[in-house]
Amino acid sequence: MHSVSEENYIKAIYHLQQDSGLVSTNSIAAQMNTKASSVTDMLKKLADKQLAEYVPYKGTRLTQAGVDCANQIVRKHRLWEVFLVEKLDFSWDEVHEVAEQLEHIQSRKLTDELDKLLGFPKQDPHGDPIPDKYGNYEKVVLIPLSNMTVGDKGILTHVLDTSSSFLRYLDKHKITIGSFIEILEQEEFDNSFLIKTQHDTLYISEQIAQNLFLKTSS
Repeated sequence: MHSVSEENYIKAIYHLQQDSGLVSTNSIAAQMNTKASSVTDMLKKLADKQLAEYVPYKGTRLTQAGVDCANQIVRKHRLWEVFLVEKLDFSWDEVHEVAEQLEHIQSRKLTDELDKLLGFPKQDPHGDPIPDKYGNYEKVVLIPLSNMTVGDKGILTHVLDTSSSFLRYLDKHKITIGSFIEILEQEEFDNSFLIKTQHDTLYISEQIAQNLFLKTSS
């Protein structure tokens, strides 16, 4: 059994090492909003428990045991988000902080029963994949709207920015996971887009477009 603090570090390293094989101490400190010296102390603890490999002055990476632990934490977090939205009528901008607390429940049986109750969902309310009990998850090729061109269309399948303010912005325009989006125009000056959804036609900035990932209809 691991402490809440250890699990938070494991999850942070897991997400950071998606981009690079070795994660720097400073990047973990920035992610965890703490001092590099505190990170170093924790990395040594994780290394002692064979959850991470720590190379002084270079960084760290999770061992397979660490990856397996991270997958289970992520699985619990995303299943609880689905539960909160589907069963308790939370909005998708409210669930993250609550799921951050619930993800540390240790019972594997509870997690498996929760998965079964929800019908073994493949994605959370923000479109992130949910690992199964073995750590496997469905890999889908998605394209950021910012990389698409006029005439392209698809289904919104993932939202990168899950901050409450951004999700409330999408709610205001009735844009959610599963929304159909078609690109009508792109402004050369600032790379903004005119898009059409089932409910509206509106301009979105390049920053917004970079956070919307579509599964194309082709």
